[in-house]
Amino acid sequence: MASNALLLAETEPEERGFLARHLTSDGFHVLGAEAGVEALELVERANPDLVLLANPLPDGSAVEVCARLRAREPGRNWNPDVPVIVLDRPGGDAIDSTRALEGGCDDYLARPFAYEELRARIRAILRRTSRPEHERVHAGALAVDRATRRVTVGDVPVTLAGKEFELLVALAEDPTRVFSKERLLREVWGFRSLGRTRTLDSHASRLRRKLTAANGGVPEFVVNVWGVGYKLVDG
Repeated sequence: MASNALLLAETEPEERGFLARHLTSDGFHVLGAEAGVEALELVERANPDLVLLANPLPDGSAVEVCARLRAREPGRNWNPDVPVIVLDRPGGDAIDSTRALEGGCDDYLARPFAYEELRARIRAILRRTSRPEHERVHAGALAVDRATRRVTVGDVPVTLAGKEFELLVALAEDPTRVFSKERLLREVWGFRSLGRTRTLDSHASRLRRKLTAANGGVPEFVVNVWGVGYKLVDG
């Protein structure tokens, strides 16, 4: 089986070498870049399975590079949906994480972080993006097209950030099943333990608000089962 190709955009040679060495030992094929422009060129030329962007890069922020990836720039031929993980500077906080996720990035880690946690998050994202899937999922008036990442409630389109869409897809696997918080955090974010994070709850709340607005104000989707987790619909 071919190894997954990862693009690592990291300015610091020592950090780039450390991560590349361990990722290679874990079976990944690692492509290196030192700046955002170089990373974009490699994404177009090599079509990696996942992109790791250090923040900041010499020619811009990781979020700016991610925005260019998602924008389908004229004349560029790359996969705009390639998963992106931001590796932020020391001191990154919840606001930085939220801005990265809302800017189209799929995951976020602030330094210092354990290599094992980065590896777990990479593998969690690759599992989600490589698993065989039915292209369209329906739950009542809700329709999710995984191939195009299009979400509608009735005829109303719903625009979702990257992690909101991934959370919706996870819940849509079995719409009436209750998924535990631990499982959702592990599968969508790659977390190994629940801890004290509010990441899942904040994303679920935003996803519920958007689907409710598209559903004429009727709160039908993303049901919180207190003390356990979430399910997509009652049933």
